[in-house]
Amino acid sequence: MLELLRQPWPWYIAGPLIGLTVPALLLIGNKALGISSSLRHVCAACVPAGIPFLTYNWRAELWNLFFVLGIGLGGFIGYQVLGHADTIAISPETVRDLKAQLHLTDFSGLLPKELFALENLSNWKGWVFLVLGGFLVGFGTRYAGGCTSGHAISGLSNLQWVSLVAVIGFFVGGLLMTWVFYPMMF
Repeated sequence: MLELLRQPWPWYIAGPLIGLTVPALLLIGNKALGISSSLRHVCAACVPAGIPFLTYNWRAELWNLFFVLGIGLGGFIGYQVLGHADTIAISPETVRDLKAQLHLTDFSGLLPKELFALENLSNWKGWVFLVLGGFLVGFGTRYAGGCTSGHAISGLSNLQWVSLVAVIGFFVGGLLMTWVFYPMMF
């Protein structure tokens, strides 16, 4: 059984399992799947009252904070118990494209070191990317009314038009960043 958990699961098993969380949350407590709202709940709990956006009964959404905590804890336990690969298996064509178009060279470890290394914070450019990127992600999440998991999994399964528009925007933004803006930065 443990060996089965260590292997990547095919999309036709992992996808439906993720998709089944939507009706499970709806049946258990009429809750919608989403992650980004937990940041608002934490801020509402920690920031003194007076800000209208953070003045609401955040305790009613406590389940969401436990849900997010469970995701993090589950990832940590999975990493510790099941281990991890030293490198991620990437097709030779993808490696070639990443080298040619995005100038990435180090594929050891779980993440490209050129993008995700502490050394990147030793200069102003790294801090600009971190602060500006964090702001844009936070602003975009708030502006779109939710995150990718909330819109793509929960919103689309509930046939919400706004979620379809948001998911299309996520894909268009990702494609533009990957193929247009990122190559101009490096």
